[in-house]
Amino acid sequence: MRFSLRLIATATFVAACSSPPVQTVPVAAPTPAPAAPVVRPAPKSSANFRTAAATIRDGAGVRVGTVTFTDSYAGLIIAGSVEGLGIGAHGIHIHEFGKCEPPFATAGSHFNPDKHKHGYKNNDGPHSGDLPNIDVPPSGRLKFEFLLPDVTLRGGPRHILDAGGASIVIHSTRDDYLTDPAGNSGARLACGVIVQE
Repeated sequence: MRFSLRLIATATFVAACSSPPVQTVPVAAPTPAPAAPVVRPAPKSSANFRTAAATIRDGAGVRVGTVTFTDSYAGLIIAGSVEGLGIGAHGIHIHEFGKCEPPFATAGSHFNPDKHKHGYKNNDGPHSGDLPNIDVPPSGRLKFEFLLPDVTLRGGPRHILDAGGASIVIHSTRDDYLTDPAGNSGARLACGVIVQE
């Protein structure tokens, strides 16, 4: 009996040893299907926007400021600086002609393609060329920036640089934003012809 038990144990041991070893084969994770390419519109480059500039001179021909004009998706960005105009508030507007001969009547009326009345406070206003007052501090120097919505340098219904050009005019006193045609803003103090760059 002992012999048969030994035989069974030996046979079991031999059988266990003769079984091929179990191999573990790594299975690669399934490769996901490539995602569909995302098509994005080409970025709109600011290099496509037109720019212009103006040098502002007073009645004696002295340079009192510079202004740049840049088309944007929201309208025309107007950025500039002035010095030597005198402290206090001054009306400032885009005018219809690109001529600045003192006393600057040659600049014509305000840029106004829609034939509105003057001023932000006027129910029939404003002109497309109306801008907020600039208020020169005691230092005598001021930087400013405005946005004229729906106005462009060229192209579109409200473009300032047509065959006659355009100018920017600074007045001697504050614009009241109401009185037609120029807001009681006084004499034309300085002017600059707008030139596309």
